[in-house]
Amino acid sequence: MAATSAAVLNGLGSPFLCGGKRSQTLLSAGVGARVATSPRKFIVVAAVAPKKSWIPAVKSDSSFIDPEWLDGSLPGDYGFDPLGLGKDPAFLKWYREAELIHGRWAMAAVVGIFVGQAWSGIPWFEAGADPGAIAPFSFGSLLGTQLILMGWVESKRWVDFFNPESQSVEWATPWSRTAENFANATGDQGYPGGKFFDPLGLAGTIKDGVYIPDVEKLERLKLAEIKHARIAMLAMLIFYFEAGQGKTPLGALGL
Repeated sequence: MAATSAAVLNGLGSPFLCGGKRSQTLLSAGVGARVATSPRKFIVVAAVAPKKSWIPAVKSDSSFIDPEWLDGSLPGDYGFDPLGLGKDPAFLKWYREAELIHGRWAMAAVVGIFVGQAWSGIPWFEAGADPGAIAPFSFGSLLGTQLILMGWVESKRWVDFFNPESQSVEWATPWSRTAENFANATGDQGYPGGKFFDPLGLAGTIKDGVYIPDVEKLERLKLAEIKHARIAMLAMLIFYFEAGQGKTPLGALGL
């Protein structure tokens, strides 16, 4: 199973997607493992937290209550995997990346839905049909932004998942004076940090031009983010059901 999933996630042998031996190391390593790729990076190695249960009052050795493949090392890991989707470490890494990205989009969408309707008065599911909803931009400019700019960024994130740090080289960031601005400063997949991705220093400090992650702050923010991300994804699901009934979030609240 592990070999099969690694082959699938490794881009079916594509050198563009898999990145050779480095991605094989990433996909075959355990969930809590860290792969050091540069001596200049500060690698964050956090102690494995005690396992938590999504049903703390029930003690059981069954995989439904206490799955052995979830060891509590992931932020927000409460041992909930009734379908056994994370049995394979390679798939578990992919699912966590997917959960993180979808959660971040959901958090942005929830804020956008409330602010957009409060500002324009147009329900979020009808905004695209309103001629002035996207003014002063044209449909072509928005389509280009979606397909070209966002597609380009997402493709580079995809490649970087299989080949860490491959997208922080000069040819990959031609507009940047130094590719180090886009390098992963924490050594943790999905949390790049650094001067570019953490300009306010919420999870680290900059000393002599070098970003130094704060392990305690970083772990606390990881947990807070994944909790808010899950709530936002659940909120979006509720918004979809409300939209099917012609209601908006603000309307459902009587506002």
